Amino acid sequence: MAKIGIFFGTDSGTTRLIAKKIARKLGSDVCDMPLNINRTTLADMLKYDALILGTPTYGEGQVPGRSTGAENGSWAEFFPQLAAADLSTKRIAIYGLGDQEKYPSRFVDALFELYLQVKNRGAIVVGGWPTEGYQFAHSKANINGQFVGLALDQSTQSLLTDARLDSWLDMIKPALLESA
Repeated sequence: MAKIGIFFGTDSGTTRLIAKKIARKLGSDVCDMPLNINRTTLADMLKYDALILGTPTYGEGQVPGRSTGAENGSWAEFFPQLAAADLSTKRIAIYGLGDQEKYPSRFVDALFELYLQVKNRGAIVVGGWPTEGYQFAHSKANINGQFVGLALDQSTQSLLTDARLDSWLDMIKPALLESA
């Protein structure tokens, strides 16, 4: 069985910690070790049929990158590599981190930016997540009352993270393994 690839962008390291937690919960027989997007290539990503991608939200709802202060670059620098990629054979689940109290008008907006990048290249995106239980004013990632992926708030709801991860992984694992 092919494994699931996990890729994340980060600057502070929180998204990396969530990626490692996801990998532990899935197990090494199901997924490979997570890779920071600033230390990988498009070819590394494309070798997987199933992917889990993660991003925090910075600034005005941006993915991390040099423009947001990420010293080594991140998703913003990787997106140009995706421009010509055909992801139509890929099943992708995404998760995003945000702070709904400090940034209620752009909560997990980068989740939507990552979603657009893969969806516009034909990927089958799985793992939409309900908005119930969150307190925010607006999120680009909220489409028809559901986030386009798992939304996590490590600042104000960190005690809910493990339960949310477990539920989300139970939901996405069969869809991802179907293609892996």
